[in-house]
Amino acid sequence: MNNSKFSTNTALVFVIIGALGFASKGVFIKLAYGDHQRVDPVTLMTLRMLLSAPFYLTALVWLAGTGRGALHGVRMAPLILLGLTGYYLASWLDLNGLLYIPVGLERMILYLYPSMVVILSALFYRKSIGKAVWIALALSYAGIAMVFASSAGAGANLALGSSLVFASAFTFALFVIGSHAMMRNIGSVRFTALSMLVSSAAIMTHFALTHPLDAITVLEPAVYKLALVIAIFSTVLPSFLMAAGLKRLGSEQASIVSGLGPIATLVMANWLLGEQITPAQLAGVVLVIGGVWVISMRKPEAA
Repeated sequence: MNNSKFSTNTALVFVIIGALGFASKGVFIKLAYGDHQRVDPVTLMTLRMLLSAPFYLTALVWLAGTGRGALHGVRMAPLILLGLTGYYLASWLDLNGLLYIPVGLERMILYLYPSMVVILSALFYRKSIGKAVWIALALSYAGIAMVFASSAGAGANLALGSSLVFASAFTFALFVIGSHAMMRNIGSVRFTALSMLVSSAAIMTHFALTHPLDAITVLEPAVYKLALVIAIFSTVLPSFLMAAGLKRLGSEQASIVSGLGPIATLVMANWLLGEQITPAQLAGVVLVIGGVWVISMRKPEAA
């Protein structure tokens, strides 16, 4: 009993730290961009993965040393597709969207992905969606509309940036649906490491095809420091911690706890970027988090 309780408490801590790490990503990316876009999204993505890939490779080697990292039994085609979807395409869309919209709005839109998982799962598996879930979906998207309206003065490309981030959330929802079974079969650490390495290869190939190779060596020192922070504290640690916490707690409880993320993002964006927190934003955040909470607490048969 005590071991089970300790495992649950540890998982809760993992998810909280992971949620805070992911919540800080947009803030650090905005700081790296600076007032005059000191770095473009593809170069920043490449720096992020160059710095984080060694950790995932080390995890894979460690698993191999324990006898759990061999690649036999791994279906490589789905794994490659998931890596390209969840950590390459979704990241590319998100970083491009952040060029145009505030971090607070970006995090709110990304937090809609559980609602997208519910809708897509209903379509793929022909399951019905209960009335409570429809109400929760309406609350979530009404909350986003409020946050979007309160950000109307953020720039002329607000709709473009929001659309890119929405596409990122949708792409990540597809990744979540596809990765669940594979994570159960090969383990969360192994799956995370492999999919991240696939994403790293894709991002570096993208950079090599679109940029001169020395473009990554002529950046301001502050960009390299922020890229390191993004790689360690907003990529490596939260990806492993969230995967481990999700495996122990289940998606429902993990989604509820990760509701801390959007609130933390607003606070950090206000503190580090000077983004204002308005009453309309706070009301929108409450609606979005409340909607996701109801969706996460639904009965399995209604999923």
